[in-house]
Amino acid sequence: MERPRVGFAVIVRQWLRIGITGFGGPPAHIAMLRSLCVERRRWMAPRDFERAVAMASVLPGPASTQVAIYCAWWLRGSAGALLGGLCFIVPGLVVIIALAAVFLASSPPTAVLAAGLGAGSAVAAVALRAGFDIALPLVRSSAGALRLRTILYAVAGAAAAATLGPLLVVVLLACGAAELLLERAGGVSGALSLLPLRPGAVIAVAGGAGALAWTALKVGALSFGGGFVIVPLMQADAVSVHHWMTHAQFLNAVALGQVTPGPVLQTVSVVGYAAGGLPGALLAAAVAFAPSFLFVLAAAPNLERLVEDHRVAAFLAGAGASAAGAIIGVAVPLAAALTHGWQFALLAASLVALFVARRSVLATLLACAFAGVVLVAAGASDG
Repeated sequence: MERPRVGFAVIVRQWLRIGITGFGGPPAHIAMLRSLCVERRRWMAPRDFERAVAMASVLPGPASTQVAIYCAWWLRGSAGALLGGLCFIVPGLVVIIALAAVFLASSPPTAVLAAGLGAGSAVAAVALRAGFDIALPLVRSSAGALRLRTILYAVAGAAAAATLGPLLVVVLLACGAAELLLERAGGVSGALSLLPLRPGAVIAVAGGAGALAWTALKVGALSFGGGFVIVPLMQADAVSVHHWMTHAQFLNAVALGQVTPGPVLQTVSVVGYAAGGLPGALLAAAVAFAPSFLFVLAAAPNLERLVEDHRVAAFLAGAGASAAGAIIGVAVPLAAALTHGWQFALLAASLVALFVARRSVLATLLACAFAGVVLVAAGASDG
């Protein structure tokens, strides 16, 4: 299909609309982009759009953001990609930074604190739901020895997220490299060439803006397998290593990333705000989203070859399974961060809502936030 040439003003209008109304996570964002580009405007053939989705599933980083960038690139090249990507990201970023300023204030209103405690109670359950939603299809779609390795990679990621904290990134890369080496017997140099960062780069830059930039870079460049992978990649750095946030504030950050429009990756801006105010939030967001722009602009001209590359598929089979396990494993420190008895009751209720009743993540978080306000108003401790 011949690529159309659409005006920049149209891209700004349409991508802003999706960025503002894009609640519901990557599936909702991708559905809105498909409706716009394939069904209503017919800018792309269905096959072209599906290839974009396949590309996003291969690249690390937020899938819906990368599809948004690619669709805008399809219409107006690199300039369109930059403009469309920014219009998709910025509305939710503005909202989440404004909410971060309220939730991270030295003395937030009692109702805000209570809502945060309530929503934070459900975050561990949300992590479990996200992890199993990614891990189970990976296991079911594999067979024989690959299925066993997929399970082992997931277990390794879960154990690392629950216990190793900042070293999780090493486990993710090691699982990807291991599967690549098994796919290409003896291909050590090929495995190293696929690593997104040099092996020595897994050591964090010490202190201040450098440490924040490293945390954001891990989030943007190494989040294999889905947006929620950012949680285990951030949690130890934000709370235990650099002490930018308390456990309760980190739970609030994760909840805010789920209930605001736009990609979940924007959660990193809340960590940035805690570390360095508005400049920190903007730095974290810029560093975290930059890899998505670079990956898409580099991959777009050779999309077919990338999607069909067996080396990429092998690396992602290992790293993606490990990342899915990491999302499950991070539920352990997230649950351990709860401090009030009524929060554990809300955690149990959210598990029932998400796994038994199959309620949406957004509805569950909002219900728990409301319950937190009611419980604190009724006399429960607001800590």
